[in-house]
Amino acid sequence: MNGFLAAYDASTGERLWRWDAIPKPGEPGSETWAGDSWKTGGGDTWLTGSYDPDLNLIYWGIGNPAPDFNGDVRKGDNLYTECMVALEANTGKMKWYFQFTPHDTADWDAVEIPVLVDAPYDGQPRKLLVQANRNGFYYVLDRTNGKFLHGTPFVQSVNWAKGLTPEGRPILVPGVEPSLRGTKICPSTSGATNWMSPAYNPDTGLYYVVALEGCGINTKSYEKFRPGGFSFDATGYIESPEEPRQAYVRALDLTSGKLVWEFQQIGSTEYGAGLLSTAGGLIFAGCDQGIFTALDANTGQPLWHFNTGQAITASPITYSFKGRQYVAVATGSDVVAFGLLGEN
Repeated sequence: MNGFLAAYDASTGERLWRWDAIPKPGEPGSETWAGDSWKTGGGDTWLTGSYDPDLNLIYWGIGNPAPDFNGDVRKGDNLYTECMVALEANTGKMKWYFQFTPHDTADWDAVEIPVLVDAPYDGQPRKLLVQANRNGFYYVLDRTNGKFLHGTPFVQSVNWAKGLTPEGRPILVPGVEPSLRGTKICPSTSGATNWMSPAYNPDTGLYYVVALEGCGINTKSYEKFRPGGFSFDATGYIESPEEPRQAYVRALDLTSGKLVWEFQQIGSTEYGAGLLSTAGGLIFAGCDQGIFTALDANTGQPLWHFNTGQAITASPITYSFKGRQYVAVATGSDVVAFGLLGEN
């Protein structure tokens, strides 16, 4: 099954349009799939997108091609996997796309939630779309047309590409791809970040992301696809034992991607929660060690923390009830809520 997006009438349930992530033969982009590989091409749409009401465009990140690690059986760029696509909300017609990782063989889904920001870029007001991608690069796009504006690594462990071309295409390092014996690839398939929500604060001009430093050992196999069965059983990855994995909360300059500050989540070697930015200048973050922390949005200085006793993998929220402001987060089997001091 290949990925798709669909729109339905909220009143009747009637389907209004459907956009398929994998183009069929004769459709634009189909030439990026060799032979019949498009039939099982993947391209899941498993996280939420973003919407611009002024442009009436939906922005959605598309997942990895299939099979994940063996690109030999699907030669080509494999559109529209690993893309950000902009679809007209009324019709589902694609206005533009940008592919982060052409012919991906590391399973770096591009589904991280895109953040839409109106901000100056090179001295001119621009409608921007930014994403910290699972492949280790932070991207700045013009969301009106998909033009690549800037990209830079936001983790240190990137060994598969030497940089990006002026068009945003990765400059590949030869040989850094899955092999029968296994190849070290950085970041690992877990990604430099993943499903957890990023955040943005217009007062600081900073983009906040949960980042994971680490590498993986990726292998590939050759096995004929079997309908109804899981193929490529010897294909996959393990986390590399040579580099200690470490999770961080990182604050990046919106337009340059430059690291402004980072907060090391001590003991966290797996992903934790998404982030919450508040107008009061705070960033709330959780981690797999169960620590819920409030950070200064300007400096990253920890201001408060609470040990929930269970791993946190959900994003925190804030809400008001009977005139009092709360912050809450799901942790393990519980939901923990905190009332802000000084309120009735």
